[in-house]
Amino acid sequence: MPGRNYCDRLSRRDCLQVGAAMLPMGMGMSLSSLLQQQAIAADGGPAKEDVSLIVLFLKGGLSTIDTLDLKPNAPSEFRGDFNPISTNVPGIEVCEHLPLLSRHADKFALLRNFAHTDSGHGPADHWMLTGYAPRAGFNPSAKPNNQFPAYGSVIAKKLGPRGSVPPYVCLPRMHNSGGAAYLGAGAAPFVVEADPNAPNFAVPDLVPPLSVPSDRLGNRRELLATVDRFRKSAESQANQAAKSLGTFQEKAFQLMTSPETKAAFDIAREPDALRDRYGRHSLGQSCLMARRLIESGVRCVTIDHTNWDTHYDNFNVLKNDLLPHLDTGLTTLLQDLNERGMQRKTLLVVMGEFGRTPRVNKDAGRDHWGPSNCILLSGGGIKGGLVVGATNERGEKPAENPVGPADLAATMFDCLGINAQDEFHTPEGRPVKIAADGRVLRELYV
Repeated sequence: MPGRNYCDRLSRRDCLQVGAAMLPMGMGMSLSSLLQQQAIAADGGPAKEDVSLIVLFLKGGLSTIDTLDLKPNAPSEFRGDFNPISTNVPGIEVCEHLPLLSRHADKFALLRNFAHTDSGHGPADHWMLTGYAPRAGFNPSAKPNNQFPAYGSVIAKKLGPRGSVPPYVCLPRMHNSGGAAYLGAGAAPFVVEADPNAPNFAVPDLVPPLSVPSDRLGNRRELLATVDRFRKSAESQANQAAKSLGTFQEKAFQLMTSPETKAAFDIAREPDALRDRYGRHSLGQSCLMARRLIESGVRCVTIDHTNWDTHYDNFNVLKNDLLPHLDTGLTTLLQDLNERGMQRKTLLVVMGEFGRTPRVNKDAGRDHWGPSNCILLSGGGIKGGLVVGATNERGEKPAENPVGPADLAATMFDCLGINAQDEFHTPEGRPVKIAADGRVLRELYV
């Protein structure tokens, strides 16, 4: 709902206004800097299967007990206001306010025995987006705050870019735990920093206004060359970093005038009917943009959608604001990937930092709850029409065999052909495994 704040008092507008102030801290990079760093970033071979990843992160924490793991037989203070409905897969039920999604359960799996032990936004975010629990000294207010690299940064480092597009893109903003950590600027995401649903949507620093012809960009290049003459007159010929920067600036101009690059980010080229199916809202258009980027060669897209922190008026907010957007955006993304033959090569993971408390609070809301969660996965070798695990009768915890972020991370990397036991090295030379000692959840596979 417009104007509704996250529990840390940040509004949706606040979250979008991170902007260029983050760039010096490695949260996002200008195009020429990104290209420069990517040239030295990749240190691994190609994946066994050339699979891409979309992470739809429902920031604040999806109430899975009200959506993907309902408990209709629990006492009223646990089960809440919503009823389950059947899906197109016998035995699988979802919330009545996800009617479109219910018709496509054959395309996704539900991991219902998922849990971890932290119910604080910052630490839980970090755990879910990196696979590692934060260590001592973790500062949830830092920007970025991750001590370990986010999934997209690992992918960028190990696999590098496909062609000219960045390997890792965050939209419409970058989550605080979405950075590269010790992997450095070369594995940092390219951050869109704009809402694809905005009428005047454009990607800062990458795609100029689509009405700007290439000859005007040529004039800008000439102006930059003039400025560079004065800059270079003060530089030593031995300054190789300064020399190489010019190469990447030139490549940036080439990308900006490239029809392929413009096409990837020009969401207005999509048919109005398809945009309407995704939904004319931030979540829907971000899902559509993610599909476009994956189709263009981006390896990992993380969508950061807020605000799912439903401490107050949980059922009204879900019913009238959040779930209709999730229903159109996620469902159409599943259909679109399938119709384009992209589902097998695109792993889609839908998650938040935790679930919500099984017991409804005094404000008709649900609070943070790490001990019970449900993850939706699709494509990339994941078997559709599948439920793995279960929670107890009140949705308080997994009934048995709990799995957690390390297992999810190991599984995601396995789908992408990355060995989670491979090691990176910190700037100090300390070896760190790509993922913590998790188990690949082969029960999710086709």
